[in-house]
Amino acid sequence: MAHPSALETLIELATTETEDAAKRLGMAIKAAADTQSKLDLLCGYREEYAARFQNSLTTGLTAMGYRNFQLFLDKLDIAVATQQQVVMEANKRVDERRVAWQAGEKKRMSYGTLAARALQQARHLENKRDQKAMDEHAARQYLYKK
Repeated sequence: MAHPSALETLIELATTETEDAAKRLGMAIKAAADTQSKLDLLCGYREEYAARFQNSLTTGLTAMGYRNFQLFLDKLDIAVATQQQVVMEANKRVDERRVAWQAGEKKRMSYGTLAARALQQARHLENKRDQKAMDEHAARQYLYKK
């Protein structure tokens, strides 16, 4: 079994690592939420622009106006697709950060379990020594009484 101070050091290091991983996970979650928010804005703007385009079609539209609407809708579609890719990558980073945090937490808890076992073993040995000393004391008392 490792020396208690070595285990304490390992626990401290694992705790620091886990806290850092948790911070990175939090930042990744925030970044993913931000990218999703941008995607939602783009999708909303695209829907609004498409509705305006449909409205313009019913009221009449020049060939140049039609072409401009179509080109801008194409650019919006590209922006939406690009942002969807960014959202997927951000979500992937969240998953990676979550796995790293879970691994750090598992390591920290493992060290905690080792420390608890070491403490339990030390207490068991101390109790055995105390019991042995009490038995020897009782045996001496018995011999002196005879």
